[in-house]
Amino acid sequence: MNDEKGVCNTGKFAMVSSASPHFGEEPPLVGQNGSGTVFFTNCNLLCSFCQNHDISHNADGVEIRDDDLADLMIRLQEMGCHNINLVTPSHVVPQIITALEKAIRRGLSIPLVYNTSCYDNIETLKFLDGIIDIYMPDLKFFSAEIARKTCNAVNYPDVARKAVIEMHRQVGNLIFNKRGIAQKGLLIRHLVMPGQLNDTREIIKFIVNEISPLTHVNIMPQYRPFGNLYHFPEFNRRLTNDEYEEAMNIAKDEGLVNLFL
Repeated sequence: MNDEKGVCNTGKFAMVSSASPHFGEEPPLVGQNGSGTVFFTNCNLLCSFCQNHDISHNADGVEIRDDDLADLMIRLQEMGCHNINLVTPSHVVPQIITALEKAIRRGLSIPLVYNTSCYDNIETLKFLDGIIDIYMPDLKFFSAEIARKTCNAVNYPDVARKAVIEMHRQVGNLIFNKRGIAQKGLLIRHLVMPGQLNDTREIIKFIVNEISPLTHVNIMPQYRPFGNLYHFPEFNRRLTNDEYEEAMNIAKDEGLVNLFL
């Protein structure tokens, strides 16, 4: 692997912003001891509204060698974390795989969570088949125009649809142990955008009709107008309570069963 850097501003080694037990994730990941999150620096989607702008856009993190990344995973397991939660991993899959080989030899055995924006190459996902236990994509939008305005990624809806279908093919619906901790499966996030409830409805229809109505989905209300959005005033405001309630009603009306409340 050479050290050339591209759009994701990442070379031979991954960059990590932080690694620690995290208690702000979905309950089946957090349990009693937390989700062992590893926040990777930089991103392959670069949403203009990203709440982690310093990490994703400004490369706030440190370069970490594969041995040290393996050590981080082992340390999180020793702290009692229920899983290793790889946050924004899409652009550092080769580095993750190399580190995992080392970590598994050292005893890593807890589930691996692939926590992604859903802008994932199908061939990369197929390579991860049998490695990743839990896929947690943030299925953001189905409108190519929204994707163009906010991420300059007009192909995002098509890429994301294919990615989620492949993820579900690999791991199926979410499975829990006796303590209610997720062990394997698909958990979808959807960040509701202001004024875009029609887009939310299309996403829910897709999940119900092309994935499974039993899919566990977290419909998230925490959109904030971070970043450079002054060119698009329709996105330069917070989500209202009424919009979020309507998004939840849409999900129920369309037949989605397992919603995080």
